[in-house]
Amino acid sequence: MSKINDFLSEAGVFFLATVDGDQPKLRPLGAHFDMDGKVLFGVGDFKDVYRQLVANPKTEIVACKENGHWLRYTGKAVFETDPKYAEAALEAMPSLKQVYNEDTGFKMMMFHLEEATAVKIAMMGEGENMLE
Repeated sequence: MSKINDFLSEAGVFFLATVDGDQPKLRPLGAHFDMDGKVLFGVGDFKDVYRQLVANPKTEIVACKENGHWLRYTGKAVFETDPKYAEAALEAMPSLKQVYNEDTGFKMMMFHLEEATAVKIAMMGEGENMLE
């Protein structure tokens, strides 16, 4: 998992794909971290992306680095029930505490991917399995 986390960190911004009915949706994300052997991502419980992942947890994350390599990380979003993950995310990204707190009532919902594949691809080359 650290290879995936490192790739995402080097890329900076990455894109998360969901489905809304029969319409694909993409959005840029940047927040992620590695904990307990999982790469974790967070979305707000008040956002469409959260509702879309609950309705259909199949998702794909794509990140590109300046060297032309890109990552396709595909799987099923599984939301964490242990609050330690959201707490760790908010400690790592303190600016998010302005949005996710008792006053707003908004919660950071953390997920990781299961039944996943991760392939690093060179622009004109073969893919490399990142989970081996």
